[in-house]
Amino acid sequence: MEINRDAQIDTDQVRDVGRSGGGGFGGGGGLPIPIPSGWVGLVVLALLVIGGLIGGNTLMGGGGDPGQETPVECPVGDPNRLDDAKCRNALYVNSIQDYWTDASPQNFGTPYQESDTVFFEQAVNTACGPADSGVGPFYCPADDLIYIDLSFWDQLATQLGATGAFAQPYVLAHEYGHHMQDILGTEAKVAAAREANPGAANELSVMMELQADCYAGAWARNAALTDDPTGKPLFTSITEQDINEALDAAAAVGDDAIQKKMGGPVDESQFTHGSSADRQKWFKQGYNTGDPKTCDTFEGAI
Repeated sequence: MEINRDAQIDTDQVRDVGRSGGGGFGGGGGLPIPIPSGWVGLVVLALLVIGGLIGGNTLMGGGGDPGQETPVECPVGDPNRLDDAKCRNALYVNSIQDYWTDASPQNFGTPYQESDTVFFEQAVNTACGPADSGVGPFYCPADDLIYIDLSFWDQLATQLGATGAFAQPYVLAHEYGHHMQDILGTEAKVAAAREANPGAANELSVMMELQADCYAGAWARNAALTDDPTGKPLFTSITEQDINEALDAAAAVGDDAIQKKMGGPVDESQFTHGSSADRQKWFKQGYNTGDPKTCDTFEGAI
């Protein structure tokens, strides 16, 4: 992965709220398997499905005000700006949203609606309730925002073994995949299906997560074609190594991989995100086709 160092970074798509309060997932939300803090990357859609939060039914309490914002500054004239994790992640967000701005109407006939990414430290208040960094990156459909404590990248590398640089944009593209599910009405359909059949909550959560992985793969296929506001490419290249790093990250956050790291047996009945193999399969589906319309993981279930 080579970032175009001359590209402009639109920092209006990210917010930095620092340490703004919150802590834990309060109220009635929860995941019925114990995952250690720091090993829960990409789990919040499962929390939202199981906790009854899909469609904005915010059972967990808490407000939707993340906190006081600090401007993120990434001027083109700063030669060191891409050494800053906030600037690099802002560029990834720019690329993902530039892709969906075209891909959503072209493939689904639905205009894309931008969603900001909120950088926080340790804890944050959201419209889905208070959260801390232990839950990993997540999308909150109640306020249409993505949240991430950037210390998660160290945890992803050191605790889960996903050390490649392209793991970061893969994770962000996965979360924006959930935003697309919100835009397209998939989340609402899943909520209705879960209400009709509560016993299928975990299975439906897996389908949601695998589709988000597939959407991330579709973005990765087209990432080198995304531009900054002036038309300059955001990436000069996406390599096979980058895709392998995304696949490594997908495997690292598979339910079976996490259960093994916890020292217990693999229990497929408790899966909420899918196995490592399935997460890789669906990322490759999106990447190989470059077509998000091929990302139907539900097979008529909704």
